[in-house]
Amino acid sequence: MFDVLIAGGGVAGVSCALILGSGLTRAYGEGKKVGIFIHQKASSLQNGLYNNAYGIAPGTTGQEIMQTSLEHLATAYPLVEQLPTEKVMSITGTPGNFTVTTNKGTYQTKMFIVAIGSANSFDIEGLMQYIEPHKKAMPEKNRIQLTNNDHVVTEGIYVAGTLAGTRSQLAIAAGSGAAVGADILSLWNDGKHTQSHDSVPKQATA
Repeated sequence: MFDVLIAGGGVAGVSCALILGSGLTRAYGEGKKVGIFIHQKASSLQNGLYNNAYGIAPGTTGQEIMQTSLEHLATAYPLVEQLPTEKVMSITGTPGNFTVTTNKGTYQTKMFIVAIGSANSFDIEGLMQYIEPHKKAMPEKNRIQLTNNDHVVTEGIYVAGTLAGTRSQLAIAAGSGAAVGADILSLWNDGKHTQSHDSVPKQATA
C-alpha cells in the first residue's frame, strides 16, 4: 500500500515528488511510502528552451530538465520509488484504498496525484467524468483540464500542473506540483500548515 502515487514525470509531478520526498525525513512522514510513474513517450518539456524560469540557467533545454530532475529526485530522496515505463490506465476504489492499474500491473494507494499534462489524449478510466475544456489555453489547442477545487478533484485524488488548469509555463506548473505536495505534508502533519525545506547551517561566531 502506497500512501501517495503520482502519475507523471514532468515538471508538476517531479516537483510534487521532491516536496513529498523531503517530508519523508520528518517525523510526520516516517514510514510513508511514495511512488511516481514516469512513463513518458512525449512531453511538452522536450522541445523547450528555458531562459525565463527562476533558478534555471539560461539556455537549459527541456530534455536536460527531464533527465536531471529525475536524477535529482533519485539522489536527494531515494525513498521515493520511481516506476519507469508504466502508464496509468485506470483508477478505482475509495479514498484511502484506491487501486491504480497500469499497463504492467496494479497498485494500492491511499492518495493519487495525476500530473500528466493537458493534451486531449487523456484516457485514465475513472477520471474521464472530470474532464472539461482548459480555461487558460487557446481554444484551438483543444486542451483539457480536470475539474478541481484547489487541486482536489475528489477526496483523495489531486491534479497538478497544466491538467489542473494552470498556464503552460514551467514555473507555474512546478509551483502547482509543489503546492499539492505541501498540502499532503500538511495532512500528514495532523492538518498543521506545513512546508519542508532545509537551511544553511549558521556559521559559529568567534
